[in-house]
Amino acid sequence: MENKMFCFQCQETAGCRGCTIRGVCGKTPDVAAAQDLLVYVTKGLSAVTTALREEGRTVSEDVNHLVTVNLFTTITNANFDRTAIEARIEKTLSAKAELLTQLGGKEDLPEAARWNGTIADYAVKAATVGVLATKDEDIRSLRELITYGLKGLAAYTKHANALLKDDSDVDAFIQRALAATLDDSLTVSDLVNLTLETGKYGVNGMALLDQANTAAYGNPEITTVDIGVRKNPAILISGHDLKDLEMLLDQTQGTGVDVYTHSEMLPAHYYPFFKKYDNFAGNYGNAWWKQGEEFEKFNGPILMTTNCIIPPKDSYKSRLFTTGAAGYPGCRHIGGAYGETKDFSEIIALAKTLPAPTEIETGSIVGGFAHEQVFALADKVVDAVKSGAIRKFIVMAGCDGRAKSRSYYTEFARKLPKDTVILTAGCAKYKYNKLDLGDIGGIPRVLDAGQCNDSYSLALIALKLKEVFGLDDVNDLPIVYNIAWYEQKAVIVLLALLSLGVKNIHLGPTLPAFLSPNVAKVLVDNFGIAGIGTVDEDLKLFGLE
Repeated sequence: MENKMFCFQCQETAGCRGCTIRGVCGKTPDVAAAQDLLVYVTKGLSAVTTALREEGRTVSEDVNHLVTVNLFTTITNANFDRTAIEARIEKTLSAKAELLTQLGGKEDLPEAARWNGTIADYAVKAATVGVLATKDEDIRSLRELITYGLKGLAAYTKHANALLKDDSDVDAFIQRALAATLDDSLTVSDLVNLTLETGKYGVNGMALLDQANTAAYGNPEITTVDIGVRKNPAILISGHDLKDLEMLLDQTQGTGVDVYTHSEMLPAHYYPFFKKYDNFAGNYGNAWWKQGEEFEKFNGPILMTTNCIIPPKDSYKSRLFTTGAAGYPGCRHIGGAYGETKDFSEIIALAKTLPAPTEIETGSIVGGFAHEQVFALADKVVDAVKSGAIRKFIVMAGCDGRAKSRSYYTEFARKLPKDTVILTAGCAKYKYNKLDLGDIGGIPRVLDAGQCNDSYSLALIALKLKEVFGLDDVNDLPIVYNIAWYEQKAVIVLLALLSLGVKNIHLGPTLPAFLSPNVAKVLVDNFGIAGIGTVDEDLKLFGLE
């Protein structure tokens, strides 16, 4: 596939307009084209499954999983392997052809549901079905906003599926909403409503994953995590998939190989289940975008369970493995279906031949403040608010990134008054989780709930505080939302918060390029969505100067 690309799904898109030559993420035009076509055929499959459900027919979990993994595969920094993406296109077209025989020739299906080209046709077709195929700017904006939200929702659903947890209503919605983005009869108003409905199902999807994780691994608890290194050979595991971590720890037990978490896998340390592994060493490194430097120094193999991958350097590319929806050409991929035990023996054998990690920092960090842990501290927190010891909570969840403008979040955290508490989740925390911000009466001033999906915990905490203080509106709480975004999981978190009635969210370091002026105005007028200014301006705006 050799196409001119257009992609603006992430915060770092070129010029805050769109990548047209090569993705800032590193993906090439042929990979971007393959991803466009995979999304298109997945929408076509979803139109067929939605029609089948309307006839009262059942859609299998295998098809549901095919849709969610397809969407996850196209998330920023997840999969750069064109061959793997094309294999998913073929698999999707095959599944759709089989389901069409059950449906029996429906004339009103969209063209995406009827197209069934071969691999020789992919390049030509991909050039006609990308983002810019929708000519109306506002319709395009809303279709992409919905699609990106669904990608984030699919990622969370996939992690729950890996733990053998499914929600058929969430799957049916994902497919119905994907099909709706093909419907030219839908108006801007219709799509705005569907956007909010996407947020509602986003809450359901995050609840499903929260239940899956806590049922398998217990409720996160306050935990101190070592950020130094030991002297054993080791494997570094990155991404979000806790089931992959469990299998890796099981297989490294007694081998003399330690396991360290990286970036979004850090919160695994907070779950009681994982504390039984004596070779679960600690966390190595920082947010995803520093991996080029940090993976070099780790020395051992790295397992990427999801995004975020940056194009690997030759110095460690032979040590980089992928699994699940992740992939990179030239890197070894570990397969395995849901419910199967993946074989990590190749990674473990390689680790035994390599030096122990090079130490890049020392000390520890504290986390584990998910909803149940904070509920256990509720009396202490409420007393601190009532006494004035805690003036405000600042939700600083979301993503980190390499843009220099993101230093704003470090400066903002550092300048916050000492009677404020940061609530965080996601890799955005790496901008400030190693600062010495102290505590308020024993309550740390940075409360880390976990991964980006654990923004669900932050929502539950806000709703619990609303109940405790007897308020009618969650927006009457002493909570400020100053959220950093990067990719599509952050989009579903934002839509989920909007669906819960949260207003006046500040989003940075830039507003999404995929929001047309009119769509942005809808979000501003109805929900108070805004960007960020300077740190001093925003502290004053939030009443925190």
